[in-house]
Amino acid sequence: MITGELKSKVDRIWDTMWSGGISNPLSVIEQLTYLLFIKRLDELHTLRERKSERTGKPIENPVFGPGEEHLRWSRFKETAPETMFDTLRDQVFPFIKTLGDKNGHDGEGGSTYTHHMKNALFLIPTPRVLANVVDQLDGIDMTDADTKGDLYEYMLDKIASAGKNGQFRTPRHIIRLMVDMTAPAPHDVICDPACGTAGFLIAASEYLQEHHNEAIYRNEPARRRFNEGTFHGYDFDSTMLRIGSMNMLLHGVENPDIRYRDSLSESPENDAEKYSLILANPPFAGSLDYESTAKDLQQIVKTKKTELLFLALFLRLLQTGGRAAVIVPDGVLFGSSRAHKTLRKILVENQKLDAVISMPSGVFKPYAGVSTAILLFTKTNSGGTDNVWFYDMQADGYSLDDKRSPQPDKSDLPDILERWKNHKDETERKRTERSFLVPKAEIAGNDYDLSINRYKEVEYEAVEHDPPQVILERLVKLEKEIAEGRKELEGLLSK
Repeated sequence: MITGELKSKVDRIWDTMWSGGISNPLSVIEQLTYLLFIKRLDELHTLRERKSERTGKPIENPVFGPGEEHLRWSRFKETAPETMFDTLRDQVFPFIKTLGDKNGHDGEGGSTYTHHMKNALFLIPTPRVLANVVDQLDGIDMTDADTKGDLYEYMLDKIASAGKNGQFRTPRHIIRLMVDMTAPAPHDVICDPACGTAGFLIAASEYLQEHHNEAIYRNEPARRRFNEGTFHGYDFDSTMLRIGSMNMLLHGVENPDIRYRDSLSESPENDAEKYSLILANPPFAGSLDYESTAKDLQQIVKTKKTELLFLALFLRLLQTGGRAAVIVPDGVLFGSSRAHKTLRKILVENQKLDAVISMPSGVFKPYAGVSTAILLFTKTNSGGTDNVWFYDMQADGYSLDDKRSPQPDKSDLPDILERWKNHKDETERKRTERSFLVPKAEIAGNDYDLSINRYKEVEYEAVEHDPPQVILERLVKLEKEIAEGRKELEGLLSK
C-alpha cells in the first residue's frame, strides 16, 4: 500500500503538472510515466555498470550506447531548465520512442512498444514546470518493484476519482490473489483481453520470475519465449497501451504482445484457442449493438451485455485445458435472463467451473461500489464439473469504505489461497463456514444460480425471552413509577 510520504510526493507533482497547464488526468499520468520511465532507464544502466565493474566484463545490454550519456537522467537533471527542456524534447523523447528496436526487436514493424510509442507526445509546457517535476521525481526510488506498483496504483486512483477510465484499475492485492491461485507456469501463454495498464500481465511476469526464474532464462529460446511469446494484452485506448508497454518493459518483459483491439468486435485475426491462461477484469458497465459484436460470440450467447460477451470471449480464446481467473459483477451469478442462464449452464455443464469467490462490495471503492466475484474455470468442452468451490470473502485487508485504510489483521486472502490448495478435500465442510463445496446436481437444480447466498447457511443464535406474564408485571411496575413521578412533578409546579 502506498505510504503517506509517497502519496504526498505524487500529489505535489500532480499539482505542479496541473497548474502548469496539463489538465487532462490521463495526460498527466502519461507524461509522468514517460519521466519515470526515463529515470528508471538510468537506474537500470547504473546497475549494469556496477555489475560490469564487479565482473570485469563489458556492460551487458547497455541502455545507453556511446555518445548517449547526456540522455541519462542523472546527467540532464543537473543542467539548466532551458537546456534540460531542449534535451528531453529533442533527444531523450525520440530516444525512448525507438527503445524497443534498440533492444534487438528490429524485425518487421519493430516491437509493440515502439509501435505504441510512435504517437507519443511530449506535452510538458515550459522549462520551469519540467525542472520542478524532475526535481520532485528525483526523490522517488524506483528500484523497488512495490514502489513502482504503488505509484501506478495511486495515479490510476487519481484518474478514477477524476471520473475517467476508473474501470482500468484492479487492486493489486486482488490481482496477486488471482495470479497465485492460477500459478502461471513457463509453458503458459497468458492473455488479458482488456489489459489497461497491464496489471495482470505484470503480476504474472513477477510470479514467473519469482517461481520459475531458472526455467524462463535457461537459454536464449526460453528467454525469447518469455519476452515475446508469453504475454498478450488487448485494449482500445492508445494511452493505456503506451503506459502498459512501458510498464511491462520496466518490469523486465522486453517485447510483450500488447496491441490495439476492440476485443468484442469482429477481428480479422484468428486467435481462437490460442491461450492457456486468461486473467482479466473486463469493463462491465455497458451494452453493445448486435451489429458491432463479433458473430462467433453471439453464437455462444446472444446478448448486448458486455460482461456476458467477455465471458463468451474467454471461452473462445482459451485452449482446451486452458484456465481462467476473471472478475464478474454479481449479476452474472444470478441474472434471470436467458443469456445469463445459458452462459452459466455452459460453464457448469460444458466446461469445468472450479470456484466462485464472492467479494465484498467495497473492494473497488472509492470509485465503484458494485458487488463482484472471481470466477475460476477450465475450458474442457466436455464437462468435468463435479463440485464448485465457494468462498465468502468478507475482508481483503483494507476498510470497505471510501478511505480503504489498511487493516492487515482483517484479510481473508491468505485463508483463500491456503484453502484453495486443498479445496477438493472440503466436501465435509458445513455450509455455515467461509468456504464449502456444492455438487453440480444441486447447482443445476437451482437453475444454475451461482450466488453464494443460495447455498450458504446462516446460523442463528437462539435468544431467550422472559415469559409474557413476567414482561407484563415489569410494565405495570414501570407505569406505577411513571405515575408517581408525574404526581411529584405536579406538586413541585403547584408551589
